[in-house]
Amino acid sequence: MSRVVWLSPADPVEAFPPVENALREPDGLLAAGGDLSTERLLYAYRHGIFPWYDEGQPLLWWSPDPRCVLRPGDFYLSRRSRRYIRRSTAVVRVNTAFGEVIRACAGPRRSQQGTWITDDMIGAYEQLHNERWAHSIEVWRDGVLIGGIYGIAIGRAFFGESMWSEEPNASKIALLALARHMDNGDLGVVDCQVLSSHLLSLGATAIPRKEFLSCIEPLCEPACRFENWPSDPITAAELLVE
Repeated sequence: MSRVVWLSPADPVEAFPPVENALREPDGLLAAGGDLSTERLLYAYRHGIFPWYDEGQPLLWWSPDPRCVLRPGDFYLSRRSRRYIRRSTAVVRVNTAFGEVIRACAGPRRSQQGTWITDDMIGAYEQLHNERWAHSIEVWRDGVLIGGIYGIAIGRAFFGESMWSEEPNASKIALLALARHMDNGDLGVVDCQVLSSHLLSLGATAIPRKEFLSCIEPLCEPACRFENWPSDPITAAELLVE
């Protein structure tokens, strides 16, 4: 019978058990403990593992099966969303307000109580951002940040952590920007982690964990930083042209 393995911060980053040992209930729970060091986080993402825990819980590590992913050519927008975006004055910027995006994602949501993005998580991912591993895709309108996504990019794989909207369609615009990077061949997959009806409506799909691991392994080699972000703002409408 599989059981959760407890890690010590002193354990090497490769001390995670095989992901096949993750629990079926709750789906994907693999290990607890350890730390949120840059080295451990990067190792975890490359091997299909990510941290997810609530305030007051121990640090928990997950590798669910199946895995929710967005692949090149699969992103879908309804006609209504396309019309909205085509008329929108919003622009997309990258890595100009990472701290604001992650804190907005950590804010209260109507659909849930509390947040899993703890102060320790914020600190760890801001460190990843300072080291150019974590990125924010931001949506701005009239100089105001209205939505965005943050995540980790290793090689040609983007591991999405959370997205947030202050206005309708704002997070969809950020995800559209990531989809365009896939369509252009810059990125090979966006990991959406856990299934949701919202993500499925946007073209994400569920694939077996084994298939997911086979997908990200070549995309994360070499395990280098992804630097091919636009330096100038892009209008939301321009993202629909291609």
